[in-house]
Amino acid sequence: MKSRQLSLTLAAALLSGLLAACGSAPEAERDRITDTSVKRHQQTLNEAVQSPVPVQSMQQEQAEMASQAPARLSLTREAYTKQKIAALPQLHRPTAEVDRERYGELAENGIHSVAESPVSTFSVDVDSGAYALVRRFLNQGRMPPRDLVRAEELINYFNYHYPYPHSGQHPFSLTTEVGPTPWNRDTRLVHIGIQGVATAADLRPAANLVFLVDVSGSMSDQNKLPLLKSAFKLLLQQLTGEDRVTLVVYAGASGVVLEPTAGDQRGKIVSALAQLEAGGSTHGSAGIQLAYEMAEQAHIEGGINRVILATDGDFNVGTVNHRRLVEMIEQQRQRGISLTTLGFGQGNYNDHLMEQLADKGNGNYAYIDNINEARKVLVEELSATLETIAKDVKIEVEWNPALVAEYRLIGYENRLLAAEDFNNDKVDAGDIGAGHTVTALYEIALHESEGQRLSPRRYRSATATSHQKAGELAFLRLRYKQPDQDRSQLITQPILLSDREQLSTTSEAYRFSAAVAGFAQLLRGGRYTEAFDFDDAVELANTARGKDRFGYRGEFIRLVRLASSLAAPLTLNE
Repeated sequence: MKSRQLSLTLAAALLSGLLAACGSAPEAERDRITDTSVKRHQQTLNEAVQSPVPVQSMQQEQAEMASQAPARLSLTREAYTKQKIAALPQLHRPTAEVDRERYGELAENGIHSVAESPVSTFSVDVDSGAYALVRRFLNQGRMPPRDLVRAEELINYFNYHYPYPHSGQHPFSLTTEVGPTPWNRDTRLVHIGIQGVATAADLRPAANLVFLVDVSGSMSDQNKLPLLKSAFKLLLQQLTGEDRVTLVVYAGASGVVLEPTAGDQRGKIVSALAQLEAGGSTHGSAGIQLAYEMAEQAHIEGGINRVILATDGDFNVGTVNHRRLVEMIEQQRQRGISLTTLGFGQGNYNDHLMEQLADKGNGNYAYIDNINEARKVLVEELSATLETIAKDVKIEVEWNPALVAEYRLIGYENRLLAAEDFNNDKVDAGDIGAGHTVTALYEIALHESEGQRLSPRRYRSATATSHQKAGELAFLRLRYKQPDQDRSQLITQPILLSDREQLSTTSEAYRFSAAVAGFAQLLRGGRYTEAFDFDDAVELANTARGKDRFGYRGEFIRLVRLASSLAAPLTLNE
């Protein structure tokens, strides 16, 4: 009964409101609206009287509306907020650059027991690309990726001025030195140095050079194609009329921009370089194949025949299967045409591929990050870059178990060879250019010293003794081939125990190479460097800076200091 009275009251209130609203309308229109409204609401009133709404149902509906009110209010606020945000001017944030650089995985050499594995064998390496890449990262305020840091390439970036060979029997000399380890007073370092015979500029053989230039869209940055052009202009200044220069480019397609041209026609060559512009995808395999074809066409018998590939390594069309690309280069080297790779740029740089191609092409690999590096590689070290004096150079060190308990080779992780590979002339190895130096360092632990890290073997045979060889730490063997021969020659030399107990009594070459080796290990995490730090590397390098004609050692010290700053943890106060 109460619900029916409520419904009647509401209907009467609505009817009164409509009548009041009609008061402001014209009379005829007001009468029409009034009659129609009265009839409609009278009908609603009759329906309400006949069909009363249960009080319980109304209470439930009101409760549901009350419970949904916060959610509806929240939804309304969210829609309002979205509407206001959409109305605001859009702020453009810089997009982070995607880093697609590629480096080969590198597992650091471990410690070997002489009793279990007395022989260490590896291929020499004269590449320097890793050092320039490390420098680029540090100069940009970033620590380099661990896999990028190849210790041997950092060490071999520097010339250690070993004595040149005294006779013409072999194209290089061997130097060995033993002294204390800067990062571990209980171990020793064994320093092995190779010095290649130098060739005077006027005695260099005629060169047939095919410049293979990547002009794809990825090469448009200032530190890529523009820097590449400047670098090649420096190289052109070193060429003569007996040399031949060919210019091949590749992008979506490959082509010959400059037919074989005498090296002294610099204006013609520079004009061809100036026409190069970046654009398109990277059909690297087609370009390399065409470059080799042009090298065969202009082949110089008894001269230097070399393809110089300049790219960021971002091959994205054509033969993207790197294994097949390497196989093609291996086949071409059998015809006497070598390959040098020069890397440029960042962001999509393929360091791993550039290193592989040069290794398989009997050439060398360098990374050009600035014009000074271009001058070093293509002017100061031109003969070493172009002219090979020995190929397939392998080193074997046999440790004396009477004196040496353990050894560890620093670097050369991707140059290791099986023991049986040393005497196998079919196994490919590294090449040495005219005037090149190669340095290798071993950290060793002597018997009865506290530097041993491996647990003693319970069932190991007794330590061998030899009175005749008691002073020999190891026996060094080196195999190499003349550039035009397929049969190797052997050089041997014992490595003698040294009585040097202080770093100050060692040579500048020993101390500086040890400083670089320590730096490289620190960049890779310092697994074996104990308490040795970047400041220790700076102090050691400063004692062996020497004349430093071109400032490379001074630059190294600056880079170590920079790495020290980048590696230092920040405090809240900073």
